[in-house]
Amino acid sequence: MAQPQVIVVGNEKGGAGKSTLAIHIVTGLLHAGKRVAIMDLDLRQKSLSHFFAHRAAWTAANEQPLPMPFEPDMGDGKAMARASEDDQLAMFEAAFAAAQDCDVILIDTPGGDTALSRAAHGRADQIVTPMNDSFVDFDLLGQVDPVTLELLKPSIYSESVWEARKHRAITQGRQATIDWIVVTNRLAVAEARNRRRLEERMQKLAKRVGFRVGPGLRDRVIYRELFPFGLTVADLSNDIRPVAVSLAHVAARQEMRNLMQALGLDDAVQSMDAAA
Repeated sequence: MAQPQVIVVGNEKGGAGKSTLAIHIVTGLLHAGKRVAIMDLDLRQKSLSHFFAHRAAWTAANEQPLPMPFEPDMGDGKAMARASEDDQLAMFEAAFAAAQDCDVILIDTPGGDTALSRAAHGRADQIVTPMNDSFVDFDLLGQVDPVTLELLKPSIYSESVWEARKHRAITQGRQATIDWIVVTNRLAVAEARNRRRLEERMQKLAKRVGFRVGPGLRDRVIYRELFPFGLTVADLSNDIRPVAVSLAHVAARQEMRNLMQALGLDDAVQSMDAAA
């Protein structure tokens, strides 16, 4: 039986938009007809889990069926957070095993270095790292000279991905690689000199540590408006319009399409094109 593709959304900094990105990747895959399992390792906040709980409630109340992911049971999040690392890892492995008949397993990781996050990264076929267009976020990927802003060396999260790649090569062979893509998220609409400086350092670091740079999602009202309903722009149709639709929503849908294309999720792109 074919193994599921494992996508890990990771970044050790909080507030970079990991859960927003995860939500949109999952709904794009669902509309492409993929069987998707989700694992939310942010044990306290649980944004990904809450989003799909909202989705189930909204669709039931409005009699508008929409595709849903499978979420294997990992127990109560707060209780799991209090458990030992060994117990947490045991629950993770059991949940991961329960999702093996899906096409894709998407894992949303917390903003920090945890045993669960390391275990997830070690399982990844693809790591998607969102970051804001800020040197504050870039500091987790690479260190720059405070005077010249020249790139000095990879930083802590880049080292974590390196360790995950090394673990995968040891356990699965040298041919087993992890595709790492860094997407710039929550961009301001206006072009900024700081962003150009950041992009130059990103390209240099990408060549050095081996990631691709892709498009993320801008800071749009529509993403926040749809969250309470458990919906994304991929769900909007003539029958499903909980908020007023505008040209900004068309642009948001194109952003989502560009993201899926950058991740190589061609089925999801074709599904969005067909629905447009």
